[in-house]
Amino acid sequence: MTTSTTRPHAHRTSPATGSRRVRNVAPGLAVSAVAVVVAWCVHRLAGPVPMLTAALLLGIVAVNTGVLPDATRAGTRFAARTLMRAGVVLLGLQVSLSDIAGLGWQTIAMTVAVLLATLLGTPWLGRLMGLSHRLSLLVAAGCAICGASAVAAVDGVLGARDDRKTGDRTDDGEREGDAATAVAVVMLCGTLAIAVMPVLGHLLGLSAYDEGRWAGASVHDVGQVVATATALGPAAVVPAITVKLVRVAMLAPVTTVIGLRARRGAASGTRRPAVLPVFLIAFVAMVLIRSTGKVPADLLNDVSVVKDLLFAAALFGLGTAVRVRLLVRTGHRALLLGLTSWVLIAGVSYAGVLLTR
Repeated sequence: MTTSTTRPHAHRTSPATGSRRVRNVAPGLAVSAVAVVVAWCVHRLAGPVPMLTAALLLGIVAVNTGVLPDATRAGTRFAARTLMRAGVVLLGLQVSLSDIAGLGWQTIAMTVAVLLATLLGTPWLGRLMGLSHRLSLLVAAGCAICGASAVAAVDGVLGARDDRKTGDRTDDGEREGDAATAVAVVMLCGTLAIAVMPVLGHLLGLSAYDEGRWAGASVHDVGQVVATATALGPAAVVPAITVKLVRVAMLAPVTTVIGLRARRGAASGTRRPAVLPVFLIAFVAMVLIRSTGKVPADLLNDVSVVKDLLFAAALFGLGTAVRVRLLVRTGHRALLLGLTSWVLIAGVSYAGVLLTR
């Protein structure tokens, strides 16, 4: 008797709950969509400014000038997490295992070595600067692998942390703030690389092919790699993108290792994060689908556009989590860490390029 009355009740309330959630996120998603359009216009008018960087800066400006009403918060948070993860899934379609294999084992080994040096060296530098292990690891992932998408992936497997050794504790607000700070730092440093690396490449006397490999091994975000390689010249574009895709392909295994370590370090009574979240499993599936060679080129181009739009909306959402007042208080150390990490990855990858000529 009891079960027959409770089941219909559950079915009646479920649509209402879903409708309420849609109403909660709609204002923030609408604002995020407008921000994407504005960021695209900024990029079109000022070519050196990537759309993703413009979207992040718009979010930071909007929240710190007080123009965003509280009603948009749920939607911008949804964009920062869910849309970012959707973009990571689509990013998998850019990675072909055959393209990676075509680089040769020496370049692949060099790229993996640079990635590991950055992942290990950046948290160590973060400790020296007095930053939390969590923030340092997020910056390391963004610099070593693929920018904001790597920050989102690693943030997704870290979960809440209660570290008895370091005293680090994070709640949802601190998690959001760490992720936003890490993305801001990584995006700003990667944007700096677009201007600096073409000049350095020519001064160091590298060939266009080696300049491309250097950019692919050291610049953070995929879009930033493309922009840097384009400035280096047509011969640098293909090696830059292919080397970068090796780093992107490392997203799943690196995140799995970090997830396993996070589960072992989780305090009793806390929710243990997933070793490999569903969206990263989907990312791996997209890599395998792309590697079949049967995905039409037109579809890949369309998916790439959608991916960039999702990332732009997500970065706007992450930008709205950056409070300049707090960033001034602790963010200068995070920015210093980002710059130091970039110098580390640029230096190690330059040495790697010379060794694998």
